[in-house]
Amino acid sequence: MDPLILGAIVAAMTILVLFSGVSVALGLLIVSGGFLLVFDGLRSLELLPEIFFGKLDSFALLSIPMFIIMGSSIASTRAGADLYEALERWLTRMPGGLVISNLGACALFAAMSGSSPATCAAIGKMGIPEMRKRGYPDGVAAGSIAAGGTLGILIPPSVTMIVYGIATETSIGRLFLAGVVPGFMLVVLFMAWSLYSTKRSGNKELLATVRYSWRQRFEILPRVVPFLLIIVGVLYAMYGGVATPSETAAVGALLCLVIAMIIYRLWHPKDLWVVLRDSTRESVMILFIIAAAGVFSYMLSSLFITQSIAEWIGTLDVNRWVLMIAVNIFLLIAGFFLPPVAVILMSAPILLPIITSVGFDPIWFAVVLTINMEIGLISPPVGLNLYVINGIAPDISLKTILLGSLPYVACMIIAIVLLCLFPSIATWLPDLVMGVSL
Repeated sequence: MDPLILGAIVAAMTILVLFSGVSVALGLLIVSGGFLLVFDGLRSLELLPEIFFGKLDSFALLSIPMFIIMGSSIASTRAGADLYEALERWLTRMPGGLVISNLGACALFAAMSGSSPATCAAIGKMGIPEMRKRGYPDGVAAGSIAAGGTLGILIPPSVTMIVYGIATETSIGRLFLAGVVPGFMLVVLFMAWSLYSTKRSGNKELLATVRYSWRQRFEILPRVVPFLLIIVGVLYAMYGGVATPSETAAVGALLCLVIAMIIYRLWHPKDLWVVLRDSTRESVMILFIIAAAGVFSYMLSSLFITQSIAEWIGTLDVNRWVLMIAVNIFLLIAGFFLPPVAVILMSAPILLPIITSVGFDPIWFAVVLTINMEIGLISPPVGLNLYVINGIAPDISLKTILLGSLPYVACMIIAIVLLCLFPSIATWLPDLVMGVSL
């Protein structure tokens, strides 16, 4: 059978299996095993256990559970609420300062936790009720938090970037640095829209400010600054040559647990067990997907599907930007239905050779891919962040949350366009800190 036709059949079967309700990892194993059995025979299955466990035999993978513990220990405390409160006290004098505070808190909490759902939950529990109380429309209150939560997979340390680095054998340090400037660019775009929509509403209640004394502003900082120092310390250790990403993640996880125990009195064994249990569950899920995606990639390569797709695209006489638009559309659609980790592990090994062959930078592409995944987090039918917000504020309909987040989707599309026009937005900082990659 022609490999391209076979690839189309594999894609259709994968979609059907995943839509059946089985987990992503199990679905990939079922599809991989089934096609190898049919086209390569029973003996091909003997290699699957070795490939499955071989994909997990990487020291870099240790950074995933460590960063997850780091984020989980922060999310299990009042750190998100304190961060939100601190920014509210310092930014409340600005027009629309409350929504600006929420977005700033989302950006900082994302940097601390690396998780979009955790960011939505931690900041949304405080921010949404407060914005609604002050007169902000439900769509603005919910949409801004849903969009701000997506920053968790772009601003370092990001588990998504780690997965991309492992899947494509790209430097995780460079990927982290590449997400910094685009991440803050998105924050600025989100804030700009928020200020514009606030002024456009003409509601004087939204422009009203609550005055806080200097004492009230400074008294909240000791509860927030230690966590921010950990983030700075983690990044310094990583880029200062002090430690590898895995070692840095382990130290960061330990420090976050210690600070959570000291500042927020998280020393009860039951509370610590919840942190470790949830972290283990999420880590195993991601590692299971990584291993299953390795088997899936082996199946595609063994049946010459990957090579044939790359050759076919290489023969197309199209402008490379037309190709990039097609790739972005594919990523957007995939992000609507699958979690970011699954999309990256399934598509990156196929797309990266194509992208690099036409002259695009793999580090730059990682940022573009991640922003596409951010759009998927606030787009139906999966739209994980939409459901997290709906769980926090069940009286706000999903339709209202979605409509409120749509302007922020437009901001992300603008960010992708800016990255295409000015790739150095993503590549400048990694090249400055780590040197120009060859």
